[in-house]
Amino acid sequence: MSTSTTEPQNPLADDVEVTEEALKVDLADGRTIFVPTSWYLRLYHGTLEERRNWRLIGRGEGIHWPDLDEDISVRNLLLGKPSSESHRSLKRWLETRKKRAA
Repeated sequence: MSTSTTEPQNPLADDVEVTEEALKVDLADGRTIFVPTSWYLRLYHGTLEERRNWRLIGRGEGIHWPDLDEDISVRNLLLGKPSSESHRSLKRWLETRKKRAA
């Protein structure tokens, strides 16, 4: 009896949408992932324009938001891992945003 083996493929993102409530990622294999933006506080605090300014990195293995200095891997989304950014780092980033807005 023979069995076929296939190597698991890294899931790749095709499209991204971010609302105030959720990050939606369409995968190349047809699945769609939804996670709350509260998992990624830079997205949560970002403006609509900043959330819309994203690009795929690593051929779709991750997503980058240059205006928010945020990178999220598809793998971590699938594993249910929210951001691991420290409170101190987020606080500094928020303070920098306030200064730029003033």
